[in-house]
Amino acid sequence: MKSALIALTAAALLGTARAADLRIYSSFSEVREGVTATSQNFTLTLPQDVWQNMIPGTLDLDGLSFTSAVQAQQDNWLKSLEGQQVTLREDGHETLVTLVRASDLLIKDASGHYRNVSYSQLSFSVLPPKNPTSSSQSVTYALNKAGSGTLSYLTRGVTWAPRYTLKASGSSAVLSALADIHNNTAQDYNVSATELFAGDVDIQGGAQPYARADVAMTAAAPAPMMGKVGTLGTINGLYRYGLDTAYTLQANSTITLPFLTPALTSFERYAALDTYFNTQGSSGVLNRSYRLKADQNLPGGQLTVREDGRISGQTTLDETAKGEAVEFTLGRDPDVRYTRSVQTVTTTKNGGTYKVTYTFDSSKDRAVRAEVTERVGARKVVLDGVSTANQGVAALRVDIPAKGKATKTFTVTIDNTGN
Repeated sequence: MKSALIALTAAALLGTARAADLRIYSSFSEVREGVTATSQNFTLTLPQDVWQNMIPGTLDLDGLSFTSAVQAQQDNWLKSLEGQQVTLREDGHETLVTLVRASDLLIKDASGHYRNVSYSQLSFSVLPPKNPTSSSQSVTYALNKAGSGTLSYLTRGVTWAPRYTLKASGSSAVLSALADIHNNTAQDYNVSATELFAGDVDIQGGAQPYARADVAMTAAAPAPMMGKVGTLGTINGLYRYGLDTAYTLQANSTITLPFLTPALTSFERYAALDTYFNTQGSSGVLNRSYRLKADQNLPGGQLTVREDGRISGQTTLDETAKGEAVEFTLGRDPDVRYTRSVQTVTTTKNGGTYKVTYTFDSSKDRAVRAEVTERVGARKVVLDGVSTANQGVAALRVDIPAKGKATKTFTVTIDNTGN
């Protein structure tokens, strides 16, 4: 069976590899694969691409106790051809040359001259392995006894992310999600089971998302038949999802799977303004805003909003618990304008009382709710006769009729005594 994780070295077979389990987080993955050692001298060979993406200090062999482990870099396949003849294609001709040094592709031609060539100019009488110029890393364990265990490590090369689509029409909306599993390495993974985790997980060693390189287009492999990702609950604040379908996660690929289709327990559009109190008048437009609640946990991811099938904008959702309100704004709404005026009622040395009036004007064909949040900073704040601690927030809610106007007023008393 093909495996991206393990190739066994030495003349005798020291162990066998089974399919891997993947526990995938937003910026790294834990790869787990069962191994069986038939002797106390057990060597694992990891492709260089796997080693480079591995988070240092995370390689572990569980279930097989050992007295030492020695890691070393192994020569690439070309190293084995040093001193042998290979075919050089040059200027439309093929000639036999001697490969002198694999590290920089130094050859000796028929005239006895030494020079460097590129790998693409060479051909061979035997089939080269995948990534023939790449070296590998071996780890040799001195085991207390033969047996079976689990090889595991953390890698930056495999990640996942959910992406949502909110389809809105009239007063109704439907939220759905897909899960994208990214393999940004040059290795294939034979996966037996997958767990996806959403939430903040701190990893020592700076586990950052792996930057995907541009990948050349190749003939597409048949899409595997796979099920839908299911919810597995939470683990100490982490949202957990699972897929028990076996599949191959191909090198430099992304597998997209159906994910969540949460029911929305509430959905509304509104025009919003978030600002700070000042004693000057102003005017402008409100923003296109949305508020929704879902009947299940939502892991953080990109959200695309479609209104009547057309793109209305994109935003990013944070991890959201079941029933928690999700609020976001997608840009300015020129159909809903406001004018803000301020009347000074009284003034004192340390503050004063002010009457603030908002006038809203909507050109929409439907009624719209305007929500204004105005933050007042002072030692003591009284809003509409009610005292607040340290900092008050004036929250205005008003329904504007279709192609109509509406007005809302509040008073602010500020006392900065003691500043």
